[in-house]
Amino acid sequence: MNFDCELVGKVGSMALIRKGEYDIDYNVFSRLGKELYPGCIWVSSGAVEIGRIDYMKRNNLNEIENYDIEEVKSNYASQGQAILMENYRKFINPNFSVRQLLVEHHHFNDVEKREFIRKLLLNSIKQNAIPIVNYNDSVSNEEIRKMELYNLRLNQDKVVECIDNDETASAISVLVKSKYLLILTSEIGLLKDPRDTKTLIREVEGKDTYELIDHISELQQYCIGASREGANGMKAKLEYLIEPIKQGTTVIIGHSKYGISDLIKGNVERTIFRVR
Repeated sequence: MNFDCELVGKVGSMALIRKGEYDIDYNVFSRLGKELYPGCIWVSSGAVEIGRIDYMKRNNLNEIENYDIEEVKSNYASQGQAILMENYRKFINPNFSVRQLLVEHHHFNDVEKREFIRKLLLNSIKQNAIPIVNYNDSVSNEEIRKMELYNLRLNQDKVVECIDNDETASAISVLVKSKYLLILTSEIGLLKDPRDTKTLIREVEGKDTYELIDHISELQQYCIGASREGANGMKAKLEYLIEPIKQGTTVIIGHSKYGISDLIKGNVERTIFRVR
C-alpha cells in the first residue's frame, strides 16, 4: 500500500504539562524535537494551557478575570501559541525548517480549502520542513462555530468539526494518507479499567478493516472520562480512528514519556490498531 506521508502525530495539552508543578514539561518538547523530521506532520494542543501558565507567572499567579470565557480562552491561546512554537523550534534539528499551521473547521469542509491544505502539508515534506498544526483558538468563537457547523450539516452528510485536536489529526491523516497516526496522551494507551494500568490493551487487530472497526466499536464501552475539561476523552479518540484505518493507516496511542520511534516499533507499552 502506498502512503504520501510517513507520520501524522498529535500530542495533548496535559501531556505537555507537569501536573504537580503546573508548568511546561520541557522534557516532552525535547524528546519530540529530537525525533521529528520532514515526513512528519505534528498536531499539537497546548496553546491555551501554556498561555494560562505563562500569564499567571507574569501576573502574581492571578488569572484573567471579568471577561467572557471565550475571550479568556482566546487571550490564553494567543499568548501560548508563541511559546508552543518557540519550544518546537528550540528542540527540533536546526537543519529542518519548522512551519506553523493554524486551522479551523472550514478548512476541512470545503473542497478547495481542503486541497490547498493538503498541498501545503505535502510540500512541506518536500521542502525539508516540519509543519506544527493547531486549531486556531485565538480567533475562534464557540457560538459562531456552532452556527457555521449547523449550516454545513444542512448541506452535507459528513462534517469535520475540529473541536478536538484528535479529530484534527485524524482529518489530516486521511488528507495526506499517512502510514502512521500516533496519538500521544498522559495515559499508556487504551485501558479496560482506566484506574489500572495492568489492564492495558496492547493490540487491536482484524483480518481486514471491517473486522478491525468492529473491534474498535466494542472497545468504546471501556472509555470513561477525559484528561481535562473540554476534552472528549478516549471514546472520542477511538471514533476518530475509524476514517484513517479505512485507508490502511496504522494507529498507535501511547504516553508522551516515550519516544516516537519506540512507540512505533513496539519497544514500549502502547496500544496499536492495525490490520493483520
